[in-house]
Amino acid sequence: MFVFVAKTIIMKRCLIFSLAIITSSVLFAQPGNVGKVPGRTQFYAELGGPGILFSANIDTRFAKSSLGWGGRIGLGFVTADEDLGNYNYELRSVVTVPAQVNYIFGKGDSPHTFEVGAGITYVGRKLDIFNFYDDKTSNVFGTASFMYRRQPIKGGFTWRIGFTPLIANGYIQPSGGVSVGYSF
Repeated sequence: MFVFVAKTIIMKRCLIFSLAIITSSVLFAQPGNVGKVPGRTQFYAELGGPGILFSANIDTRFAKSSLGWGGRIGLGFVTADEDLGNYNYELRSVVTVPAQVNYIFGKGDSPHTFEVGAGITYVGRKLDIFNFYDDKTSNVFGTASFMYRRQPIKGGFTWRIGFTPLIANGYIQPSGGVSVGYSF
């Protein structure tokens, strides 16, 4: 009998606690579009680019505008050779984390923009990517981006294409990238 009463009290408290959380979230909720600028944030999948092989990224502007200074961060992967010593190599896939600061040039009433950015890409393991392998280097590549970006003024489907060189060991490896996503 005591166990039944204890379970009933616990269930009532859980129900009251759950209702309190739901009610408080409704009471303090603000309209989602107050002060929101459409097209300021983008989520996109990228082939090539700073993610090296493939990455999923989020990009946002620092000001309330779809143009100007912003940043991006992503999560991707790359497959390349790992040097095991004695001329032994093994194909490995590892995680990449691209991060950049960028500036978007354009007119406020046009969907055609140009992105210039610089940053780094962390690679989860030392691999022979574009023949950049060196025992003295880290797992970090310098990156740049010079991209045409088509972003609708009020948000929606967006795409980018451009030149995205990788920098390591004192060399610049020409590379490119293409991405598709959604702007909101």
